[in-house]
Amino acid sequence: MFIDESHITIKAGNGGDGMAHLYHDGQRPKGGPDGGKGGSGGNVYFKGINDIGRLTQFRFKRKFEADNGQNGGVNQRSGHDGRDLTLEIPVGSLIHFDNGSQEEMLSENQIILAAKGGKGGWGNYHYRSATDQTPTRFDHGYQTKEKSIFIELKLIADIGLVGLPNAGKSSLLNELSSAHAKVANYAFTTLEPNLGVLRSGKIMADIPGLIEGAGEGKGLGHKFLKHVERTSLLVHCLSSESQNPVADYKIVRNEIANYSSVLSEKKEILILTKSDLLSPEDIKKISKKLPIKLAVSILDDASLKKLNDLISLG
Repeated sequence: MFIDESHITIKAGNGGDGMAHLYHDGQRPKGGPDGGKGGSGGNVYFKGINDIGRLTQFRFKRKFEADNGQNGGVNQRSGHDGRDLTLEIPVGSLIHFDNGSQEEMLSENQIILAAKGGKGGWGNYHYRSATDQTPTRFDHGYQTKEKSIFIELKLIADIGLVGLPNAGKSSLLNELSSAHAKVANYAFTTLEPNLGVLRSGKIMADIPGLIEGAGEGKGLGHKFLKHVERTSLLVHCLSSESQNPVADYKIVRNEIANYSSVLSEKKEILILTKSDLLSPEDIKKISKKLPIKLAVSILDDASLKKLNDLISLG
């Protein structure tokens, strides 16, 4: 199951308490203070990785805590700091914090500090002075609070494939890249986004097919429209099997516009897929009604090369 949104709770480690202790032995019955400082609590970090399925780790486990700092000890011994906790999330994730701020994970191995561990408290050794040689004062470690985090994945892709269900998007992605998206001759084959890297090095995302009403939440595609918000180019796939190409084209354009005015203004290349099913005359008729840039078939290597060149320039 593809998961692109997660609500989790994180908590940095508490600081350890300082110690109040007076050293004494047979030779020093009135020894001085030697209580040590508490250790700092562990921090919580997010780290970016190139795995769009990584949010599945939050499907069943929702609460994550770093280790607490240890308390101070005798003989001025400081408590050990708590171990940090690093949570891996996909590149492209948008992290929403409960104070209204947000951070973007834009690159692999990027590190974002999500929660800082509490400071350890001072022991009474820290408070010794000329006027108070046997202080009993010590500090408790800082107690951290839980944070509610909402993580939203928006794929970072250069090109987005959009269109109605069964428009041939997955097949094109497989041919143009090394992706292995599932393909079948029925609607809603694609149940989750797929990514592929083109020969040019650009990343292409195949988005589940849109249906009428997708912008308001109907069908599968609406859930993934956000994944093409960061693309610079939309490749709109229109199937040669369409009974009404103009109407089908308008459905997708309307749903994109209803979802986001920014998305609707992105550069678009309209292609006619499965062109081997039509005669050249039929393709010309459709091209007179719509701004089709290219007719493509996965059975025609020449058309695939033209598409790849067109996308690379776009």
